[in-house]
Amino acid sequence: MAVLGLTNPGQDDWARLRGLQYATLADNWLKRAALHVLSAMLTAWLYFGLVNIWLLAGWAISLAAALFFASRSDQSLSDSDTRSISNEEFRKQNLSVLMLALIWCVPFVLFSSYGTIVELLILWTVALSMIVSTSLMRASAPLGSVIFSTVTSVGAIIGALLLGNYTAAGCIVFVLLTAILGTIECSKTYLIARIAEAGMEEKSEVVSMLLREFEENQADWLWQVDTGRRIRSASPRFSFALGQTPADVEGKPFLQMIAGDSWESGQFAPSLHELAEKLKSRENFSNLIVRVSIDGQNRWWEISGTPILDEQQNFMGFRGVGSDVTEQRESSEKIAYLARYDTLTGMPNRLMLNEALRDAIAYAKKWRTRCAFLMLDLDRFKAINDSLGHMVGDELLAEVSSRLKELMDDNTMCGRLGGDEFAIVIRDASEKGTVDRLARRIIRALSRPYNISNNTLYVGASVGSAIGPRDGKTVEEIMRNADLALYRAKDEGGGEHRPYESTLHANAEERRQLEGSLRKALENNELLLNYQPVVDANRENVVSFEALLRWNSKEHGFVRPDKFIALAEDTRLIVPIGAWVLQEACREALNWPRNIRVAVNVSGEQLIEPDFATTVVHALSNSGLEPQRLEIEVTESIFLRDPNVARAALEQVIALGCTVALDDFGTGYSSLGYLRKLSFSTIKIDRSFVQGAAQGSAESIAIIRAVVAMADSLEMATTAEGVENPEEAEMIRNMGCTKIQGYYFGRPMGAADARHLFARQSQIRA
Repeated sequence: MAVLGLTNPGQDDWARLRGLQYATLADNWLKRAALHVLSAMLTAWLYFGLVNIWLLAGWAISLAAALFFASRSDQSLSDSDTRSISNEEFRKQNLSVLMLALIWCVPFVLFSSYGTIVELLILWTVALSMIVSTSLMRASAPLGSVIFSTVTSVGAIIGALLLGNYTAAGCIVFVLLTAILGTIECSKTYLIARIAEAGMEEKSEVVSMLLREFEENQADWLWQVDTGRRIRSASPRFSFALGQTPADVEGKPFLQMIAGDSWESGQFAPSLHELAEKLKSRENFSNLIVRVSIDGQNRWWEISGTPILDEQQNFMGFRGVGSDVTEQRESSEKIAYLARYDTLTGMPNRLMLNEALRDAIAYAKKWRTRCAFLMLDLDRFKAINDSLGHMVGDELLAEVSSRLKELMDDNTMCGRLGGDEFAIVIRDASEKGTVDRLARRIIRALSRPYNISNNTLYVGASVGSAIGPRDGKTVEEIMRNADLALYRAKDEGGGEHRPYESTLHANAEERRQLEGSLRKALENNELLLNYQPVVDANRENVVSFEALLRWNSKEHGFVRPDKFIALAEDTRLIVPIGAWVLQEACREALNWPRNIRVAVNVSGEQLIEPDFATTVVHALSNSGLEPQRLEIEVTESIFLRDPNVARAALEQVIALGCTVALDDFGTGYSSLGYLRKLSFSTIKIDRSFVQGAAQGSAESIAIIRAVVAMADSLEMATTAEGVENPEEAEMIRNMGCTKIQGYYFGRPMGAADARHLFARQSQIRA
């Protein structure tokens, strides 16, 4: 029904398809009109003398009028293949066909009574020729053909019945059904062909548009050669790539044009040989990288090509697309170099070291020898990099790499892993002592002074080593074990070489387990705070508490602070843990008298967080503690990581109204400049100086007196740590310290004990 036009499925643009169907009616309207005229003449001749002349004339005039109307309707659809046909046009066209068919019924119904069955069959033969011709010429408009066939055949059937010939009527019915089915099938075939043709035209237009856009807007170009590999139809962009005009390159040998000077010598690049073979074998190729020579300059082209075949499948040449990829090629080579070499030192990087170690392991396995992997880390490099800047640090690393290269031979490869970490692969380390001798030569060479930017610098080196396959059978195992050995060397003070031992893995495993448990410590409520009192040196009353973090792990039991706090800083877990400490300490301080402060230690990892000041604000606002009751304690080491960020963070905290204390003064790096720039409220004297002064050390006594004098001049308080007996307390008091902290006045205690301490003092006063 959809083919006939009686229904319009909603999923397709059937109005557009109707246009494709009816567009051809205008092409053969004259043929159809001539057929009707000829058939009318035969009919008039057949019934001339039998039928009244005026009846014949009236019929002929009616037929001519209907034919004129139908022809005009057909011609109006000449452009329907470029638009959608309307329902009104569809009805008008089929109405014109119905008028023709009804007029052709007149001879069968009226004229048949004047003749015999013979005239009727002759007339049916004429009508049948029109039905067949209409089905063929109007295959694009099947509904009109069906209407004409049906109405005309019905007239013939009526005529046969009027003459009493039922056999003829039955034959006409059979022919009608056959004609209708044939019309529908022809229309289906025609419609499918038109749809395919329209699709091909649309695709052709799209391809042409894309080719034009490709040539106009892209850096690529089209090329074509004939069977003799001569350039044909050279595009402007292709000619430009060859450095000439289209007229100059037309008909020239393609390979000769791109071979340059090598054409005469015959010494072609391998890629050019490959292109010649592709053209010779007449096979498709794509993304072929070819080295060409244009105006004496070497370039790289990426070419794709397809053989051209005519309708008889005869080879006519090649056509394809190409582009100049010289810049990309050079970039790729540079990227390949950067992927394997360190840009700062020019040494092999981690990737290349991994490959060298993998080859060394395979060599050792094949020849039953040993290989070795050494990892080294510079001592004190971070302090130099932070204090003198990254430019000086980079120059120092370049000098270190030069010294390392001097120690290498054909059996060793040295590279940079990153930062101040380097590594050496020893391909054959079977000789006893090879690894240790090289490690000690490295330490001696790198420990010599460096003259960088008018600065004499001293760094050392720590080395860890692992032997393959004894200490590992894979690259990952050997590198991991060498790293563990290096960690041990650094942990023991640096400047040493430590080979891998199995116990190192156990220590690393313990550290890994501790890290896993520490990550869940907050969630499992395993962390708690103890509070150690700080007293006034003269009146000996409590003025503040220092909050001290403790960890009672469900898996490991009580873990020492020096063990897990360093781990927390290495893994940056100190940031969320430190935020919790601030919250808990401020909340607990609300239970103390309003004149008692709480001091919280803050790590350098916390200070470099962009939102550290926000963390302090949240702790104060959530607890309701006054800012002046919170004291932030920092050590001198915070100024080595990123001094500007640390200083800015502390200035924000001071602006909130909190105070800042400098802990362990004198044990780290000099920070006298920061004492002047930052408004510290308190300087804490390390317990090592207190113990030294108690034992009569003149240096310790001098240091304490100097710190007290400096603090007094800067209007800062001083707190002496580690006071354990009344003699030490009296000594510190006489030296002028304003506050004292130590076991003599109180050990770290739980929150409940700290509250009880105030209650007991109230009872004593009462």
